[in-house]
Amino acid sequence: MKKYSDARKVLSKMQADLELRLAKITNDVRHLEEPLAKDSEEQALQTENDEVLDFLGNAARTEIEMVKRALARIDKGDYGICRVCNEPIGEKRLEAVPYTDLCINCAGRAEG
Repeated sequence: MKKYSDARKVLSKMQADLELRLAKITNDVRHLEEPLAKDSEEQALQTENDEVLDFLGNAARTEIEMVKRALARIDKGDYGICRVCNEPIGEKRLEAVPYTDLCINCAGRAEG
């Protein structure tokens, strides 16, 4: 859809950046560049860091899925329409959160 070609570019770049970040996180968790230390205290610290990285990786996966769904909505022609109330999502909201599928009012109700 021509109307959202800029949004598609932003979302595609966002997806590429997130996938790169996820690949780096995955490599860090797998210890491809730096194997686990032999010292048990150091291993405990690395394991703790791995838990944080795992959380960040899961967050990146979730965000990638939201971006993919937004790109699919552009293809389908219903990007920028709230999935709850079927009203247009404000332009400023789409600029701030380009993968959103909720208008500001419905997003506020979902959080509350």
